[in-house]
Amino acid sequence: MADPLAEIVTLLQPGAPFSKIARASGAWRVQRTEVGQVYYGLMISGSARLEVGGKPAIILRQGDFVLVPAIQDFTMSSLDPAPPAGLYSQPVMQADGTARIGSPDAPVEVEQLIGYCRFGSPDATLLVALLPDIVVVRGESRLGILATLVAEEARASRPARDVVLARLLEVLLIEAFRSTGERTASPGVLRGMGDDRLVVALRCMHADPARAWTVAELAREAGLSRSTFFTRFQREVGRPPMDYLTDWRITLAKDLLRRGRSLAEVAQRIGYGSTSAFSVAFSRQVGKPPARYAEELGFAAG
Repeated sequence: MADPLAEIVTLLQPGAPFSKIARASGAWRVQRTEVGQVYYGLMISGSARLEVGGKPAIILRQGDFVLVPAIQDFTMSSLDPAPPAGLYSQPVMQADGTARIGSPDAPVEVEQLIGYCRFGSPDATLLVALLPDIVVVRGESRLGILATLVAEEARASRPARDVVLARLLEVLLIEAFRSTGERTASPGVLRGMGDDRLVVALRCMHADPARAWTVAELAREAGLSRSTFFTRFQREVGRPPMDYLTDWRITLAKDLLRRGRSLAEVAQRIGYGSTSAFSVAFSRQVGKPPARYAEELGFAAG
């Protein structure tokens, strides 16, 4: 049976991580500056306030793990004492590779393992839109172990380092997404997979994207009426079922074209009866024909 979450994370191609230990004391506030990268953090000790994209503040405490896959601004600050308005702290790198926030001579009150990575997929924006925009997992020791392994591998110079890091990051992301409460996640594939009816339809689309699915057929697979299925899918996944299926097919098509597959093969594998029908659908979604898309990648798709 297809696993939509695993497929999405694999296609995202996470890699090129950077990690460090950050220690803070007193009143402080730092703002995300690595816009364009995925942020994750593990609270080793102490507590802090996280504010993401205008949403209500989240209090992070020892053992909590946070992941922000979407590209958006956020700030993190001390709880007690709260930082005065307008204060923004500048982390100072220490000789041992850690970052110090606040007075370097004051006792450490907060310690975090923080990291950044990039999604290598050209379709990262589309794929990330299928996932929650923020994940907070509390008291899950497996995430702490995985985050530590990523940090250790990122700082080492071992053989096959990049391959190991890519696999570790995939496991870290999957574990973070599946550890969060599906019902509290923002609309997306994770919430859909938390619905025992919708997950059947999602797995059907991922297992056989070439099939000429209709809303009625997917509703029947999910054991729901057509209208109930449509409304529930749009509410939980954040888009109508046929829009989701089209987005997924085009994402797969891009991946196949990047692998040098012909237009005819791609069209067949994602459910279009002819290359012309595939070209029309691809152009509508991407803004350029698949042949040109392939040429720009250095392939001559025939």
